[in-house]
Amino acid sequence: MFKVTLQDFTVYGKHGAYEAEHSYQQPFVVSITVELESKVFADNLHQTVNYADLQTVAHDVIVNSPPIKLMETMIEHMFEIISQNKLVRKIMIRIEKPEAKLPHDGGLAIVEAEWPFKQEN
Repeated sequence: MFKVTLQDFTVYGKHGAYEAEHSYQQPFVVSITVELESKVFADNLHQTVNYADLQTVAHDVIVNSPPIKLMETMIEHMFEIISQNKLVRKIMIRIEKPEAKLPHDGGLAIVEAEWPFKQEN
């Protein structure tokens, strides 16, 4: 199985659960891994997923979206876009918010998810 990954892409946006977070830029660190359906590439970029396209998706969702309250919602938007590519079998996205306001010192806010979603019993 082949995977294409964009790892630790830092992009700035005005997002967060609190209204005050919509007034200033803060970093979001995005990692996206895509598992491919194909095993035949013929040295052709159109036979795979371009990691530059993954970077563009992360950038567009975070920079060009109106304020989003939850990183879960950011991930859902990215899934919607990336999953339209028929070469994609599975998507894993991780978003870190290194400057999240937490009640105590230390810690790193992270949300991650996989698509397609698996039903739990």
